[in-house]
Amino acid sequence: MDAKTAKSELTRAAIVGAGLDLAATEGLEALTLQAVADRVGLSKSGVFSRIGSRETLQTAVIEEFGRRFLADVFVPSMQQPKGLPRLDEIVRRWLARMSRPEAHSSCIYVPGAFELDDRQGVLRDLLLLEVTRWRAALRRTVLQAVEAGHLQAGTDAEQLVSEIYALAIGLLHDTRFLRDAGAPARALASWQRLLRSYQT
Repeated sequence: MDAKTAKSELTRAAIVGAGLDLAATEGLEALTLQAVADRVGLSKSGVFSRIGSRETLQTAVIEEFGRRFLADVFVPSMQQPKGLPRLDEIVRRWLARMSRPEAHSSCIYVPGAFELDDRQGVLRDLLLLEVTRWRAALRRTVLQAVEAGHLQAGTDAEQLVSEIYALAIGLLHDTRFLRDAGAPARALASWQRLLRSYQT
């Protein structure tokens, strides 16, 4: 890779990173070429030449969030044995990530879902695909825990995934909106209690 290409890729990464921070704090609809240009010190045309349209920018931000989310939460959890150890690690990492104050660590799936729930279009479709994939991965992990005998045989995987998701949404609300420092500890306690209710 030559120096010019490397610089171009670094600039694009900076644009997407700035867009991710903006989306995490102000929402996906706040993502405009000009807003990101102002953050990275480029002209609007400079951002356009490297990223393309506003929709392309929004798409790149959602995809980048997905990559970082998987790298922080799902991939390290694969080191744990299948079943309850892996499920527990995934949920603990997810809750810990959502508890961090840094904007880029915050969730854009949940706020984005509320932001785009009544709209149609490519952006909503992409976000729906990402969320659906994540929930499917959680569901598979729950089923593996059932198969391993760690969770009750009659466990409704979809129900447990829904309850985990509700817990995560509550944590996001309490940490980001209420700015409640005690929310992460309560969320973890709620997860432990929920898990006990499903264990064999």
